[in-house]
Amino acid sequence: MQTGMKTTTIARPDPSEYNPYYEKYVSLVAEADIIFVLERQAEELRGIFGSMVEERGAYRYAEGKWTIKEVLSHLIDGERIFAYRALRISRGDETPIEGFEQDGYIENSHANERSFDDLCSELLESRSANLRMFHVIDDAGWKRMGTASGSPVSVRALAYIMAGHIRHHLAILNERYLA
Repeated sequence: MQTGMKTTTIARPDPSEYNPYYEKYVSLVAEADIIFVLERQAEELRGIFGSMVEERGAYRYAEGKWTIKEVLSHLIDGERIFAYRALRISRGDETPIEGFEQDGYIENSHANERSFDDLCSELLESRSANLRMFHVIDDAGWKRMGTASGSPVSVRALAYIMAGHIRHHLAILNERYLA
């Protein structure tokens, strides 16, 4: 751990701290130490995408589905958006945060024109910055509630959602793209 960073025990969020839609992500994180999970995911993502051949990036398992590179771009978008929500709420900003239309983001991402190395680097750099942010959030900040996409959400729920979102999409990659 880097100097100036502190650790705190972050309790698992109560279901009242997030929209029921996100249970599919939160339920994928059984570990007690969410920071450790987020740190380990960076290594896992590097292992999966760091060795993938470029030709594989344009593969989609069915018509109208995202390519592998578009899935990776979606992970970047999710990482940034969930972190933005966590930042605002942890800092006490009570302004409701709008949702986002994931398909529109992918249409404008130009993911298939980018290399795996470039996409993976962006995701890992974003995760690194987010971990730095999470390391300095105090106990009150982790529990702070805000509104995103019209529903209440806590900062700690957003950390679990981030980790579960990655796990959800990695499972889809393994089942439908890489099998």
